[in-house]
Amino acid sequence: MPQTLLARDPQDVVDAVTAAGANGRTLEIRGTGSLTALGRPVVADTVLDLSALSGITLYEPEELVLSARCGTPRRDIEDMLAQSGQMLAFEPADLAPLFGGAARAGSLGGLVATNLAGPRRISAGAVRDHTLGLKAVSGRGELFKSGGRVVKNVTGYDLPRLFAGAFGTLGVATEITLKVLPRPETQETVRLEGLSPEAAAAAMSAALGSSCEVSGAAYAPAPVAARLPGCPDTATVLLRLEGFGPSVRARRDMLARVLIPFGPCTVMRETPSAALWSAVRDVAPFVGTPERALWRLSTAPMAGPALAARLCATLDAEAFCDWGGGLIWLALPGPRSEADTVRTALAASGGHATLLRATAEERARTAVFQPLDEPLAALTARVKSSFDPAGLLNRGRMHEGW
Repeated sequence: MPQTLLARDPQDVVDAVTAAGANGRTLEIRGTGSLTALGRPVVADTVLDLSALSGITLYEPEELVLSARCGTPRRDIEDMLAQSGQMLAFEPADLAPLFGGAARAGSLGGLVATNLAGPRRISAGAVRDHTLGLKAVSGRGELFKSGGRVVKNVTGYDLPRLFAGAFGTLGVATEITLKVLPRPETQETVRLEGLSPEAAAAAMSAALGSSCEVSGAAYAPAPVAARLPGCPDTATVLLRLEGFGPSVRARRDMLARVLIPFGPCTVMRETPSAALWSAVRDVAPFVGTPERALWRLSTAPMAGPALAARLCATLDAEAFCDWGGGLIWLALPGPRSEADTVRTALAASGGHATLLRATAEERARTAVFQPLDEPLAALTARVKSSFDPAGLLNRGRMHEGW
């Protein structure tokens, strides 16, 4: 069993990284541990536990900015924002239940390190688009700060965006500053039923290309649709509208006219709509099936529904699409990842595939993240080396050996 060090302040992190470097020991960076099984298994000498490095350090609702230490539970942040009618606009996916954990068990550091945005990604952007600043410790044991508290910041390289999605391999974030936004007053979902994958892609494209300001667009074939709240046991297209009540109603009527070529619409009101999109965000149809390998595929939106259908037919799998068809959640029937089949099928339309959930053995022998071509691999390795030259931090989490 590796030794565990509990960091209570940034100096503890500096001391832990410095000691690891001096003794040639590697560190696994861990917050609440809700997503430890996401990525390749890390074999490290020491676990650096950041769960006690917690607390909101700044919140200015009028300025739409929040800063918190990286171990701060997401529930604390979301609850504080809700009291002021605000939210994390990137709608972070809560994937802890996929791995057998409790809902909202993650930390702020985990949200940024994994860069996993939810359905509103198509309208509000990714996690990194809302990350304004951070304080972190490099693999050299150097405490540094980058970015600030405003969107337009020219203090140097955009390290907050670089750290988002790096899975703790570049440095140990100790504090993060985010842009927040007002929570929509209400929402509704427009539903289309019985469409083929190709027609579903066309319907979502028409909706997103209109002036209706759609903030969520998903497609679930039967029987996956039946496991989403309020949906029938048939292929279903879901289109979300958010904002002030009169605006939502006007855009709903406009959207219904846009969708006339695809058939009649059904409307889901605020409460069932909110429950539905929480389930889409958190991949609820595949919660409680830990024995099934789960892929997260990003591809061209128009190609997504048909690609998902082909993979389901080939692998006896189940899938549904988010982001207007550009994001596919693919659940295989058993623990085998079938990586060659998945990535070969994806190559025709382009994109990247991440093995989101699998056994430790399967993740150890499979490229969990999309393999990099030679120039990009070389560039990524140089970036890693510039922050963590000895390879102390989360070694092997993203790519084998570094």
